[in-house]
Amino acid sequence: MTNAYMRQASAMYQQTRAEGRVEGADPHQLIAMLLDGAIERITQARACLRHGNVPAKGAAVTKAVAIVGELRASLNHEAGGTLARRLDSLYDYINRRLLLAQLNNDDKALAECADLLEPVRDGWNGIRDAYLSSRAESPA
Repeated sequence: MTNAYMRQASAMYQQTRAEGRVEGADPHQLIAMLLDGAIERITQARACLRHGNVPAKGAAVTKAVAIVGELRASLNHEAGGTLARRLDSLYDYINRRLLLAQLNNDDKALAECADLLEPVRDGWNGIRDAYLSSRAESPA
């Protein structure tokens, strides 16, 4: 088998695995996956920047921007009140910083974006039990 075939097979496996995780996920898990994905893409962008791989850095930042956009779009402003407004502002700020980091090859801006998302992810993961309890209590 050639290296190209192995890379293609590996990519197909990863995509199938990711699709399976998404299909079986509840809404809380989907948001957790988005937060993880955004942080992972920012980490990839930083590594690409350090290695001088500008096209790959651009692709990773573009994916991170799209993911943060999805997080922003998922906010429920009616139910979320002040918290939803604050997260909306944070996601807007992160997207603007990502775009500036992209234009200026700014590793510090990328690091800032990851540093801002990590506590959101940790907090989100921390409320998993409360989410599951609320789902168990609500009538189906």
